[in-house]
Amino acid sequence: MSLKDFFTPVTPNTFTPKSGFLTSQMGSKADIFIDTFPDVEDKHFDIALFGVQDGRKAVNNEGCAFAPDYFRAQFYLLNEGAFESKIADLGNIKAGATVADTYIAVKTIVAELVKNKIIPVIIGGGQDLTYAQYLGYEGLEQKVDLVVVDNQFDMNEDGEDGIVTRSDCYLNKIFLHQPNYLFNFSNLGYQTFFVNQESLSVMEKLYFDAHRLGDFSQNIALAEPVIRNANLVSFDMGAIRSADAVANANATPNGFDGEKACRIARYAGINDKLTSIGFYEFNPAYDNNGQTALLLAQMVWYFIDGFYARKRDFPLTPKSQFIIYRTSLKDAAGEMVFVKSKKSDRWWMQVPYPPGPTKNERYHLIPCKYDDYQQAINGEMPDLWWRTYQKLT
Repeated sequence: MSLKDFFTPVTPNTFTPKSGFLTSQMGSKADIFIDTFPDVEDKHFDIALFGVQDGRKAVNNEGCAFAPDYFRAQFYLLNEGAFESKIADLGNIKAGATVADTYIAVKTIVAELVKNKIIPVIIGGGQDLTYAQYLGYEGLEQKVDLVVVDNQFDMNEDGEDGIVTRSDCYLNKIFLHQPNYLFNFSNLGYQTFFVNQESLSVMEKLYFDAHRLGDFSQNIALAEPVIRNANLVSFDMGAIRSADAVANANATPNGFDGEKACRIARYAGINDKLTSIGFYEFNPAYDNNGQTALLLAQMVWYFIDGFYARKRDFPLTPKSQFIIYRTSLKDAAGEMVFVKSKKSDRWWMQVPYPPGPTKNERYHLIPCKYDDYQQAINGEMPDLWWRTYQKLT
């Protein structure tokens, strides 16, 4: 079975202006599945967009199945930036006979694109599709890191059978999935009144990262090291405040504003490690004059802009492009090693593997902030270092 078998072509009149696209607009730049399916196997493309028209498990937001074409109507009108994009639009995955069929389709497509070093950008459907996106990494035989942008933890009790889940409990499926290839999970933007304390305790016990919305109110750049650690990102449009993104049945007054949402998307794009991203829970039935569709289009544009601005400084080679800093902890408790890129001024810390069986690598690299280095200079161990070390044991 080829990838084409999973997709239906898009209808031009749903997103093409009567006068056609300008040569500078994304609609003239992308290879869109209208008549001929893009040849992704020749590895010509860097990014592959596709829609998922299945919102059956989106709690209180089922209309998000119609998101992809509304997104296209705004996205393809945007002008290409200071980059030469190589983007394919593979069309839409129709809702399968069962939700499990949809999941299998998403899993297969993500796996194939990642294998071909093409970044999947998933548009539409409920955030339960994050689980299918995650399953696409099962055959890679390596640990992965997941970052979710959401105003809450989707860890409610899951009564679904098999691989099927709901948008409010898909994290349970990911955390409990066997084989377990999730190394780290990070949440960006949770709001405390939407999160029960038991869920926070689970995060602490698993040494996962949870960052409140208020942590970024003054400086969204603090999100960059968190996102830089991700192999895959899932963005719930409900994490954006309703004033900027009303098109979600679960929209709330507080959340990231539109500008911060675009910054987060760009941080994902410049992440050398990231290999897939999904934007979920946009529901056109609630949109006001297409504003949320336009914001989503701008977020994807910023992701693409970030991708073409990648510094390629991870893995950390060549060594001549990096500066090593060593610090000593208080009471001779040990030494910490930090690495700074000369190309991007970004920081990493080295976390050594615990004593035990021989490993191919002596340490694990984790993105960090300059503040973590400053804390180490003062003789204090950054919490990020300790949590990472515990996961390595």
